[in-house]
Amino acid sequence: MKLSRQFTVFGSAIFCVVIFSLYLMLDRGHLDYPKSPRREGSFPQGQLSMLQEKIDHLERLLAENNEIISNIRDSVINLSESVEDGSKSSKGNFSQGAGSPLLPSKQLSLTVDPGDCLFASQSGSQGSDVQMLDVYSLIPFDNPDGGVWKQGFDITYKADEWDTKPLQVFVVPHSHNDPGWLKTFDDYFREKTQYIFNNMVIKLKEDPRRKFMWSEISYLSKWWETIDIQKKDAVKSLLENGQFEIVTGGWVMPDEAAPHYFALIDQLIEGHQWLEKNLGVKPRSGWSIDPFGHSPTMAYLLKRAGFSHMLIQRVHYAVKKHFALHKTLEFFWRQNWDLGSVTDIFCHMMPFYSYDIPHTCGPDPKICCQFDFKRLPGGRYGCPWGVPPETIYLGNLQNRAEMLLDQYRKKSKLFRTTVVLAPLGDDFRYCERTEWDHQFKNYQLLFDYMNSRSQYNVKIQFGTLSDYFDALDKEDAANRKNSQSMFPVLSGDFFTYADRDDHYWSGYFTSRPFYKRMDRILESHLRAAEILYYFALKQAQQYKISKFLSSSHYMMLTEARRNLGLFQHHDAITGTAKDWVVVDYGTRLFHSLMNLKKIIGHSALLLILKDKRSYDSYSFDTFLEMDLKQRTQSSLPQKNVISLSAEPRYLVVYNPSEQDRNSVVSVCVSSPTAQVSSASGKPVEIQMSAVWDTASTVSQTAYEISFLAQMPPLGLKVYKILETASSNPHLAEYALYNGHIANKGIFNMNNIKNAQEDITLENSFIKLRFGHSGLMEEMINKGDGKSHEVKVQFSWYGTTSKKDKSGAYLFLPDGEAKPYVYTTPPFVIVQHGRFFSDVTCFFEHVTHRVRLYNIHGIEGQSVEISNIVDIRKEHNREIAMRISSSINNQNRFYTDLNGYQIQPRMTLSKLPLQANVYPMTTMAYVQDAEYRLTLLSAQSLGVSSLKSGQIEVIMDRRLMQDDNRGLEQGVHDNKITANLFRILLEKRSVMNMEEEKKSVSYPSLLSHITSSFLNHPIFPMTEKVPVPTLQLLGEFSPLMSSFPCDIHLVNLRTIQSKVDGKHSNEAALILHRKGFDCCFSSRDTGLLCSTTQGKILVQKLFNKFTVVSLIPSSLSLMHSPPDARNISEINLSPMEISTFRIQLR
Repeated sequence: MKLSRQFTVFGSAIFCVVIFSLYLMLDRGHLDYPKSPRREGSFPQGQLSMLQEKIDHLERLLAENNEIISNIRDSVINLSESVEDGSKSSKGNFSQGAGSPLLPSKQLSLTVDPGDCLFASQSGSQGSDVQMLDVYSLIPFDNPDGGVWKQGFDITYKADEWDTKPLQVFVVPHSHNDPGWLKTFDDYFREKTQYIFNNMVIKLKEDPRRKFMWSEISYLSKWWETIDIQKKDAVKSLLENGQFEIVTGGWVMPDEAAPHYFALIDQLIEGHQWLEKNLGVKPRSGWSIDPFGHSPTMAYLLKRAGFSHMLIQRVHYAVKKHFALHKTLEFFWRQNWDLGSVTDIFCHMMPFYSYDIPHTCGPDPKICCQFDFKRLPGGRYGCPWGVPPETIYLGNLQNRAEMLLDQYRKKSKLFRTTVVLAPLGDDFRYCERTEWDHQFKNYQLLFDYMNSRSQYNVKIQFGTLSDYFDALDKEDAANRKNSQSMFPVLSGDFFTYADRDDHYWSGYFTSRPFYKRMDRILESHLRAAEILYYFALKQAQQYKISKFLSSSHYMMLTEARRNLGLFQHHDAITGTAKDWVVVDYGTRLFHSLMNLKKIIGHSALLLILKDKRSYDSYSFDTFLEMDLKQRTQSSLPQKNVISLSAEPRYLVVYNPSEQDRNSVVSVCVSSPTAQVSSASGKPVEIQMSAVWDTASTVSQTAYEISFLAQMPPLGLKVYKILETASSNPHLAEYALYNGHIANKGIFNMNNIKNAQEDITLENSFIKLRFGHSGLMEEMINKGDGKSHEVKVQFSWYGTTSKKDKSGAYLFLPDGEAKPYVYTTPPFVIVQHGRFFSDVTCFFEHVTHRVRLYNIHGIEGQSVEISNIVDIRKEHNREIAMRISSSINNQNRFYTDLNGYQIQPRMTLSKLPLQANVYPMTTMAYVQDAEYRLTLLSAQSLGVSSLKSGQIEVIMDRRLMQDDNRGLEQGVHDNKITANLFRILLEKRSVMNMEEEKKSVSYPSLLSHITSSFLNHPIFPMTEKVPVPTLQLLGEFSPLMSSFPCDIHLVNLRTIQSKVDGKHSNEAALILHRKGFDCCFSSRDTGLLCSTTQGKILVQKLFNKFTVVSLIPSSLSLMHSPPDARNISEINLSPMEISTFRIQLR
C-alpha cells in the first residue's frame, strides 16, 4: 500500500514538471526558429501566420506531451513490477537455457528524461529546398545521349551575357596522390610524390602568379622528414603568400561509405595536428574528388572542424545532370536531422564525368583535352578523342584562347554566379619539371591574352580552392536579397554512385571483407589503448614511474593512428587496390594491432597494480596477455589456451564502454577442472563448453570457460583462475544432427538420428526456432508471446554475361540471387549452456552460428550471428545472407552512414538491382507500424532490402576479371573471413505510417548500446606466467558512474607535444550525444544508465582523477571558440559530436 502511494506521488510530481516545462516551452516557442539570417526570407510574415505557427507548435507539443506521459507511465509500471519481482528470481531448467542469471532488478528500469524524447519526434530538416530522397523519385534515370557532354545536354549562351559583370575564372592546379592503389604508399612516394613536392618548391618560386594545392598529409609528412631546413622554409613562405594551399588536411582523402566516424575523425585529427606542429596552418576548404559517392557525415565532421566550404566530385551522373539543369550544383549541405541551420556547410559539386583535365574545363572533353599540356605530341599520353594539344604561340593564341573561353563560359551556365572553378590536374601530376613548364607557361600566355582583351569580359588567373570560394562568397554577399543566400539548402546523401550506364559502384561496399573486419578490430583496440594509456600516463606521472614514462608507447600509438588513418583511404578500406598493396595495408594494420595489445597490457597493469612502484619489475615483455592471437596479417584470430595450475593466475577484464556492463567473458583453458573466483576469492559460476578442433572433433586439451562479469564503465575488473579438484563448472550439453562424434570427452553429447521436433533456443526475452538444417526460422517475443517469421538463408549472386562484369568496384549481377543449395543436410551442433546456448551449422562455404545469451542484460535481448565464410574455390560468385520477415516495410528501409546517422532508403523498381544496394557500416533495419527488425553489424558491408520484410547483406565476393576502372585485376585474394552480426526485433508504440515518410530516423537506445557492445567487445587479459608475489587491486573504476545512455565517449586521445614522438599533458575528450527514438518500450532493457538532456557535470565525471581543465575546442583541435574557457558543465545537443581539451591529474 505504502509503495503504491509513493508511486502516485512520484507520478504526480513528474506530471507537474512536464506541465511546467510545457509552459516554459510555449513561452519560448516563438524563439525556437532557426537563428540563421540566411533562411529568414522563407519564414511567413505577419501576425496571422505567427498565430497559426503558435497553434501548430502547441498541437505538436501536446502530442509530444502525451507521448512523454505514456513513457512515464511505462517507467512507473516498470518500476513497480521490478520492485515486486525482486523477490521472485526465476531459476528454471538450465539445460534448456530457460533460467537466467539475474542482475539486481533495481537496475532493470531505464529512466529517460522526457525532454530527450522531443528531438526524435520533431526532427527532420524541414528547411531543405532539395531532399535527395525526392530527387530520386523525380529523376527518370533514362540516360539519353547528351551530345559532346555525353551524360548532360547542350549548353548555349549569348555573347553579351558578361557585359555588365565579367566572368571570373580560377584555374586550380592540383595533383591527386593515392596513398596506395596500383603501387604501395612507399613505392608511389619513391617513384612519384617526392618529385612533385621537390619541383613544386622550385617552380612556384619562379612566378608568384602560380598556385598549387595538396590534400594528403600522409605524403606531405613523409616528404617533410627527408628535406632540409631551406626547403621547409620555402614551403612555409609559399603557404604564407597564398601560392600553396593545404585542402582538407586529413591523413588521407578517405572513403565515405565503409569508414566508421571514429576513424574519419581520427585521421582528420592526425593530419591537422601534424599541420599545426610543422607548418602552423589551418585548412579551411574540403576537397574530396575521388571517393566513390559522398556521405553527409563527412560534411558534418568538416563543419565541426571549422570548415566553411567543401567540394565533391563522384556523384551519380543522372543526379549531376538534374542538378546542372536546376543550377543546384552549389548548395548548403544540411544534415537530415538538423532542426535549424547549424550544420550547413557550402558545397560545390563538380558537374562532369571526372576530375581529370578533359572533364573539368567545360562540357566538351575533346576540346578540354587539348588544354592538358602534359599530352603534347611526343609525350607518353595522348588525347583519346584524337586531337592533341598545341603549344601556345603568337600564331594560335587568339584561336586557342577563344576555344578555351567558350568552354569556361558554358561551364559557368550551370552555376548561379559568374565565378568559375576550373581544376587543372589528375593522378600523380606535376611530377616532372617539364610538365610544370608546359602547363604553367602555356596557360599564363592564354591568361595574359584574355585579360588584356576587354571584349572577352573575363578575368582569369591561377588560384587555389579557397581563392575560388572567397570570390564566390563575395559575389553571394553582394547579391543577397533580404539576407537570403542565392544558394539552395540540400539534405541527404550521394550513394549509390554510378559513373555511366548501369555501372553502380556497390561492389566495393563488400570487396575484401576480411580487411573491413580487421579495420574495426583495430579501431576498438586503438580506442581502448588510447583511453587506458591516458589514464596510465597520469598515474605514471603521479608516481614517477620512469619505465612507463620513457617507453615507446606514445610512438606506437601515433604509428597505429597513422596506419589506421592510411587504411581509411578510398582505395584501401574499399578493397580496390592491387593484391600486394592490400598485403601492405594488412601488414601495417596487423603490426599496429600487435603494438596496441602491448600498450593495453602495459597500461592495464599499471592501473591495476596495488603498488604502482612495482611496475618496473613486472612490465617486462607484455605481462598481461590478450586472449586472442592472430598469427599473420591474413589469418583469423585464435583464442590463446591458458595453461592452468594449482597456482592461481590473474584474469583482468577491461570494459571499453562508458556504461556499466554485465557481459559474458569466455576464455580457453587447459584443464576441465578450472575455477574462476573474484579478486576476493569468492568462486564465480562458470559454463564449460567444448573446444572444437574441427567440425566433428572435440579437443581433449582445451576447454572454453564462460562467466558473467560485472564491470565498471571504462574500468578493469580482476578475477583469479586456477585448476582445482573442487571446481564445479556447469557443463554445456550437446545435441548433434546429421553427423556423428566419436570422442566426446567429458561432455554429454547426444547424436540425434532422425529429428522429430524442431530445434529451439530460449532465454527470458526470446525463444528461437530452427529448421533441421540449423537455420533460424522464427523468433518468439516472450514479452507479448507473439511469434515472428525471421528466416535466415544464404544465396549466391553471379555476374552478368554482358561485356562489362562485376569487379572490385562494380556490382553487375546476372539477375536476382539464387538460393544456396546443399545436397546433403549440414552437420548441426546444438549447445545448451548456463550463460549461452547456440546452434552451429557447417555448410561448404559458411560455418554459421546463432547464439542466444542467457543473461538479463543488453546482450540477452538480441541474437548473435557469426559467419565464417570461405569462397576461395568459387568463380564469379558473391555470397549473401538474407533475413526474411513478415514486416511490411513498403519498399522503405534504413541504413546507417558511418555509424553516425541513419539514412532512409527506397528500393526503386526503376533502378537496376545493383543500384538498390547501399553501404552499411553498423546497422540496417526494416519496420512497419508495429515492429522494427534491425541487423547490427561489426563490419562494413553492402546491404539491400529487395523484397518486403527482407534485409540482405553481401558477405564476400570473388571475381575473376577487372571491371575497367583502372585496377587491372579481379578480386581473387579471398581469405577465410569472419563476419559478426546481431539481430534485434523491437516492438514499436503504434505508429502512423505517414510519419514514416520523414527524411530521418533513429535507432532505439537499446539498439545504440547493442551496437556499441558489438563494436567494442570486452578485453580479457591474463598474466603470461603466474607470479605469486604480484598483488593487484580488485578493480580500477575511473568514472564516478556510467555516462548518460545517449552519450558515447568516442575517444580520449593524448595530444602530441611540440617535440617529435612525445606527448603533452592534455588529451582530446571527444563525446557524441546520440539521437534516439523513444517509440520503443524501455522496460526491462537491462540498460544501466539514464539520460540527462545532454548534460554532464565535469566534477562528477572522474573518480580516480581530478579535472585540472576542460576547454571546448573544434572537432579536430584546430580552433578554439572565441569564448573558450574552463567549463564546469558539458552540454551537448542531440547528434552533436564535440571535442574538449582535457587535462587530468
